[in-house]
Amino acid sequence: MTRPADIGVIDLMLEIPTGTAGMGMKQARQLTRDQGTDEFSHHPAQYLFKDAGDRMSAASDPEAVVAMMDTFGVAMAQISVNPRKPEGALALFERYPTRFFGEVGIDPNRGMESVRALEETVNLHPNIRAASAAPCLLNPQVPIDDKRFYPLYAKCCELGIPINMLVGVPGPRVPYKCQHPGLLDEVAWFFPELKVVMRHGGDPWTDLCVKLLLKWPNLYYSTSAWAPKHYPRNVLEFANKRGSGKVLFAGYFPGLSYERIFTEMDDLPLAREVWPKFLRANAVDVYGLGPLLGS
Repeated sequence: MTRPADIGVIDLMLEIPTGTAGMGMKQARQLTRDQGTDEFSHHPAQYLFKDAGDRMSAASDPEAVVAMMDTFGVAMAQISVNPRKPEGALALFERYPTRFFGEVGIDPNRGMESVRALEETVNLHPNIRAASAAPCLLNPQVPIDDKRFYPLYAKCCELGIPINMLVGVPGPRVPYKCQHPGLLDEVAWFFPELKVVMRHGGDPWTDLCVKLLLKWPNLYYSTSAWAPKHYPRNVLEFANKRGSGKVLFAGYFPGLSYERIFTEMDDLPLAREVWPKFLRANAVDVYGLGPLLGS
């Protein structure tokens, strides 16, 4: 069925362009060794997102981003909150309290400093609803099931927030082993209260991702970093059957353009009853967005 046009979409990954490199470029540059990455101007995997630099090179004020969201029916989007410099995100939440919510980036290498920073940042504003981690971009890298992550997982449970976790082979030219999706198995078992949202597809282990999603009630899957025509078909089949409450939309602007995302999304083979969950309801449930949306 074609995508319904009357759903206020919730986008689980958006970055407001600043005119400079972003989307993990700074972290990737500290880890990469190949000469090719030095040629990327804005995005750490620009060989995959070839036109991302065009969108990222022009700074966008929040008003322009909200106008773009309105054009494509996006009611709310999740943005990153830097625990060391949260002021910009906080100002955005105050200006647009129903249009943006936040995730706090965590670094398990910082030990209890990161645990305290997570709690302090979440408590700064009710629109901050999640933690996030990119194991492959940490320096040094930290595997998903490493003991360094466990205090942060415990704090997420205490705060009642989910964590967004990169899984699969990353686009940046850094090792992938630390974020093999199989590492989530023990985490989901040990922390049944912790909601974990897989990011960036889990490729090439999407069958394993589906198996884990079926096995663990506290695991979810978002579509970040993939254009809709490349969404794994086994994940979409799972969403149409036993996983309608497990798969969530994440757009990845400015890595991908909204024009491309929403044009290609119209061709997704999702069932009528799955679309509202995929585009909105699952996000409201997982991230507890009801109070922010007045529902």
